[in-house]
Amino acid sequence: MILRLEPRSIERFIGALLLLVSLSGCGSEQTEAPSAGEAERSGEAHAEEEGGEARAVRLDPETQKEFGIELATAGPGWIEKSTSLPAEVRPNQDRLAHIAPRFPGIAREVRAQIGDAVKAGQELAVIESEALAPYPLKTLIDGLVIEKHITRGEPVSREQAAFVVADLRDVWIDISVYQKDLPLVRLGQPVVVSAGHGLAEAEGRISYIAPIVDEETRTATARVILPNPEGIWRPGLFVTARVEVERREVPVAVPKTALETLDGRTTVFVENEAGFEARAVNLGLAGDRHAEIRAGLVAGERYVARGAFTLKAELERGELAGGHEH
Repeated sequence: MILRLEPRSIERFIGALLLLVSLSGCGSEQTEAPSAGEAERSGEAHAEEEGGEARAVRLDPETQKEFGIELATAGPGWIEKSTSLPAEVRPNQDRLAHIAPRFPGIAREVRAQIGDAVKAGQELAVIESEALAPYPLKTLIDGLVIEKHITRGEPVSREQAAFVVADLRDVWIDISVYQKDLPLVRLGQPVVVSAGHGLAEAEGRISYIAPIVDEETRTATARVILPNPEGIWRPGLFVTARVEVERREVPVAVPKTALETLDGRTTVFVENEAGFEARAVNLGLAGDRHAEIRAGLVAGERYVARGAFTLKAELERGELAGGHEH
């Protein structure tokens, strides 16, 4: 049997065939892959969420340094909690000398002024006495003259100190402890002292706690003896004392600067072959500066301790550029 097709039927058949071919090709369209140079460029963000794959950021060493990326190795650490209390710098009263004349008389010479550095045995004034020949008024300690109550030609007596000399190579940090904080403060506790205004922090330990509470302020005094070799802790300066009230060791601890939030989950950036992998973690104890990691990061792994925010920004920027949806 021979089937004959009219010219119009042939045209319709060919048109249908072409339409079928074009439709079948639409589902297999592929996007052009990035070049090797683009894939390796600094700051590229890989957001391979499909199939549960890791999300990572790759930065070259030069860019890491530029962004202030700092790495650390995960391991045991201390979780510390503290309370901040007001404090004041005072001269060490055990190294403070009130220098008065042995006998009343007239100040014949005054040889020291406020702010002068003096040495033990140095003459500060000469006193002319009716009972004795003129005699020198000396300091028995090294230090600075912080008070002066004597002028040439005026009378002096044993009841009034002519000079006050303070050895400020160490000072007292007197901390005002509120009633609610008294149960938390104990001898030997670490304290971090800060004054702000660009001054570096200093560390010490509580060496004394007053047995009574001041009736007016309703606070007790706790004291830290702070080395002051450069004289930056000046008496009268108001400071803040951060008293450590709790301290526990945990298997894995990281600084809080390592923690970021991605998709509502706490995340740490962990170094691996792909770059810096954004890995969700489970937190345990949290202190002032560190947090415990109970899952998601194990001891020995390298992670970003500082600069994680930059990596988060690079990751999100790369995902937006790649058209990924969350």
